[in-house]
Amino acid sequence: MKIIIKILVVAAALWAATRVIPGITVSGATTTASVGTLIAVALIFGIINAVLKPIIKTFGCAFYVLTLGLFALVVNALLLLLTSWIAEQLDLPFHVSGFWAAFLGAILVGVITWILDMLLGLNDD
Repeated sequence: MKIIIKILVVAAALWAATRVIPGITVSGATTTASVGTLIAVALIFGIINAVLKPIIKTFGCAFYVLTLGLFALVVNALLLLLTSWIAEQLDLPFHVSGFWAAFLGAILVGVITWILDMLLGLNDD
């Protein structure tokens, strides 16, 4: 149940990013199609983060230390761009138009998911 709520939280954060950040778009004929697309993209984003982020953190440890953690913002932006590319390959109407849109989107998605995780108590074990 916790995983489903987490996917919905990320989908809500991605929806906010499509509304606030120019260059991040989801197109769909109906609201239902957009919701389905956002849930699918949230699932893709979650899988990418679960698989690639630990590997990147391990090999990029020096960059994290040298930049005092700011390299994580670049990594998150690149992971959002990868999510956009995979969504395009799966014919999902989600698109991130460039690095800066992905950078700002990754920040916004990170902040919103952090806030919603705290409010919903998803990080409590």
